[in-house]
Amino acid sequence: MNTRFTWILLSVLLLGCRAPEDMLTQQEVTAVMDQFDKGWKEKKPALVDSSLSVHYLYFTQSGKTFSRAALIATAGSDIYGLQNMSREQISIQIDGNAAVVNTVWSGKGMYHGENFDDKQRCSVTIIKHRGKVKILSEHCTPIR
Repeated sequence: MNTRFTWILLSVLLLGCRAPEDMLTQQEVTAVMDQFDKGWKEKKPALVDSSLSVHYLYFTQSGKTFSRAALIATAGSDIYGLQNMSREQISIQIDGNAAVVNTVWSGKGMYHGENFDDKQRCSVTIIKHRGKVKILSEHCTPIR
């Protein structure tokens, strides 16, 4: 019985020594959002890519999904171009190593030969894992 107690105590102590999850800061969230936006503004898909989790998923306005690979390809393609863009009303909710960014995104440009002038409310989920801050998912809804 004494050996069993020793093993249980040792297990509890070892689990307690495990490194805590990375704590996310507001500055880190802002930095990854700025990096992501800069990649789109400057048409640098590598910068967009470096901002995204390998599990990134975009939820479209029509209820479908857009993959990470498709998003990165769009960021660098000639089918998409921005004249200007901005973010307003940014609020950040952090819980440990995860954050939700609530923002209004406005942009003018062209997509598949069609001009657009959008204003959207966006929810962006950001995580910090093993010291790296990445965007995990995004969903934007038009403001009418």
